[in-house]
Order: sequence, then structure tokens, then C-alpha cells
Amino acid sequence: MGEESKAPLILSHSNSSVYEDEDLKRKIWIESKLLWHIVGPAIFSRISSYSMNVITQAFAGHLGDTELAAISIVNNVITGFDFGLLLGMASALETLCGQAFGAKKYHMLGIYMQRSWIVLFACCILLLPFYMFAGPLLKLVGQPENVAELSGSLSLWMIPLHFSFAFQFPLQRFLQCQLKTIVIAWVALFALIVHVTVSWLFVYGLKLGVVGTAVTLNISWWTLVLGMFLYTVCGGCPLTWTGFSVEAFSDLWDFIKLSVSSGVMLCLENWYYRILILMTGNMINAEIAVDALSICMTINGWEMMIPLAFFVGTGVRVANELGAGNGKQARFATIVSVTTSLIIGLFFTVLLLIFHDKFGILFSSSKPILDAVDDLSILLALTILLNSVQPVLSGVAVGSGWQGRVAYINITCYYIVGLPLGILMEWIFHQGVMGIWTGMIFGGTALQTLILTIIVLRCDWEREAEKSSRQLET
Repeated sequence: MGEESKAPLILSHSNSSVYEDEDLKRKIWIESKLLWHIVGPAIFSRISSYSMNVITQAFAGHLGDTELAAISIVNNVITGFDFGLLLGMASALETLCGQAFGAKKYHMLGIYMQRSWIVLFACCILLLPFYMFAGPLLKLVGQPENVAELSGSLSLWMIPLHFSFAFQFPLQRFLQCQLKTIVIAWVALFALIVHVTVSWLFVYGLKLGVVGTAVTLNISWWTLVLGMFLYTVCGGCPLTWTGFSVEAFSDLWDFIKLSVSSGVMLCLENWYYRILILMTGNMINAEIAVDALSICMTINGWEMMIPLAFFVGTGVRVANELGAGNGKQARFATIVSVTTSLIIGLFFTVLLLIFHDKFGILFSSSKPILDAVDDLSILLALTILLNSVQPVLSGVAVGSGWQGRVAYINITCYYIVGLPLGILMEWIFHQGVMGIWTGMIFGGTALQTLILTIIVLRCDWEREAEKSSRQLET
């Protein structure tokens, strides 16, 4: 009798564990669906957009080594510097629009986007001298004269692309925060088709050379802007877009402060790799080193579109849940997102190590460049692995509104620790571009990832949800 009475208890405990496991699996499945609803189209649209730059570099690479070096400098340094700043400034919308959407204050999304247009357009005007005097600036930092002159000429052709960022980035975040990500994906696909067609026409049909590759980028990126804008204003967002409003000019100072914090947070790590390319330009055989590193940075940037999509997805999910007052669900969304992105990062790391001596041929047929790319492949693999976690944690910071705090962390990790360590590895220990990159990986990216992990693990999510609710009430 005593034994029989124990059996139901054991069975009951066993069933409870099964139910708990099933409940956890169900929660993971639901959260993964919500996450991938944002991340899936975001990956496609980001890869499509970035592929425009890759295609442009591929066309230029087959025109000659100098042309490849010049277009790489323009894409990775000239446009890369303001790309990082403007992209970061636009990420303020992920905090504001994401939390407003979670709190069902839909009309504010359109107001926030218009404020972002105003702030980013003004910033574009302030950054114009960087394009206009790119040639002399590149010579000043030690780039080869022929590469610097051609890069300076090409940078003038990139000014329309520069202004497209001010409108595209806010539109993208406006749509993402209300989960209209499939629209962005379709627009990106159309722009990619336009880019491939126009690239072939300008380079091989009209024989416009490397200038033709620059012009195609302007056309393609403005296609992205026009597509998303027409969808927004022509009835695609009836709740969140109620037309142009003078309210966009109110509270601009608070918006500017959050935008600048967001911009500093993201641009510091984005600029970090641009500085790496500039430092490489001062080495012996600089043209080969710049080409090899630019190819690796292009591959890294291509794959980086996946964790950046998780950056967006995590930011939106965390902001939505905090705006709705669900702190525990925001924490759970963070765990699911980091784990998923890390698994994908491990896959691409292994893939890259297997084909370490093959991927460079996409961009160049020069054996010295291909050998240099092969030598850098292990560092590229390590960078990809770290970048599968770090952007996702940054997404948590954006969704929670921690941009100011993370900006200080980035300054410390990248510029007080990482950059000096990279310089030490190159000029003291004479490790070349591998030394610069190694120092910057361990001093910058790895250290930043560790600090962000500690902050996220120690976060009081219920308190963050309460803070979000108070901010939306004001």
C-alpha cells in the first residue's frame, strides 16, 4: 500500500517535468517566430544592400589593383565613416519607435521618424567636407598617392549616396519597429536587381570604368529610399504615418541627444575597422595589404549583415516588450536571440576555415593578394565568431535605451585599449597587418563583448520595464 501510494507522486513529478520542458520549448518556439519575423527579412534586405557594395568592388577589382584599392577605400573608409555615424544615430528610433509601438502609441512613430530625417540631414551637411577633401585627407594619413587621388575623385561621385543614408536608415527602422519587415526585403530585392543591371551596363556596356561603379551605388541606394518612402506615404502605414507634421520640430534637443549617443555608440566600433585599413596603408607593400584587408573586411561585412539583423531584431523585441511592461519577456527574448546568433556565427566560422584559401578569388586574381587574404583568414574567422554575439548585445542596449553608457564602454575598449594594442603589435613587435588586427580584436571587440555580457546578466529587467513606462507617459 505504501509503495502504491508513492507511484502516483513519482508519476506526477515526472509529468510536471515533461510539462515544464514542453512549456519551455513552446516559449522558445513562439519567441523564435517573433524574432525571425524581424530577423529573416532583415537578413535578406541587409545582405541585398551590402551585396551592392560587394558587386561594385568585384567589378572594380577586375578593372585593376589600383581601382580595387580606390573603390575599397571609398566604400570602407569614406562612406564607411559617415555610414557608421548615421546608422547609429538612426538607431535611436529603435528605442523610441519600438517602445512606442509596444505601448500602442502608434502616431508617435511617424513623428519620431520625421525628427530623425531632420537631424540626420543636418548631420549629412556637416559631413560634406569629408567627401569634398577626401583626396588630401587620405594623402595626409599616408595612403599611396595614386590610390588617394583616385579615391578622392570617386568620393565626389558618392555624395548623393551620402545623403540617401539620412532618409533610408530612419525609414528602415520605422518599418522594422512595426514589424513591416517583408516590405523592406522586397524593396531591397528590387534595388539589388537594379544594381546588377546598371553595373553591367555602366562598366561593360558604356565603358564608364570605375566611375561607373560609383554611380551605380547612388542609383541603387536611392531606389531603396524611394521604395520605402512610397510604401509609407501611400497607405502602407495608416496608423503610424499620419502625414508631415510641425510636431517633428518639437523636442528636437532631447532627440538630438539620444541620436548622438546612439551614433557614438555604433560609429566608434564601425570606425574602428576603417582605422585598421588606414593604418595598413602606411605599411610596406601597402597596396597589396590594403587590398587583402579590404577583401577580408568585405567578407566580414557581408556576413555581419546576419548579426546586424539580430541587432535590429533584438532591439525591436526588447523595446516592444519593455514598452508593454514585460521585463521578463524582454530578458527571454535576449537569451533566445544571443543563442541563435551564436549558433549561426559558429557555422560561418567553420565554413570560412574550411575554404580559407578559396574565398579571395571572388575579388581578385592576383596571387600576392590571394596569399595575403589566406594569411588573414584565421583572424577573419575569429572576428566573425565574436561578431555573432557583440551586435546582439548592442541590440539589447539600444532596445533598453542604454546608448550613452555603451558609448563610454566603446571608447574605452576600442580606442584606449584596442587601438594602442594594435599599434604596439605592428610598430614594436613588427607583426604587420596581422598584429594590428589581432591587437584590435582582443583589445576591442573581445573586451567589449565581455563587458556587455556582464551588464546584460546583471540587468534588472522589471526595473527597465518600469522606467520605459515612465518615459512614455511624459
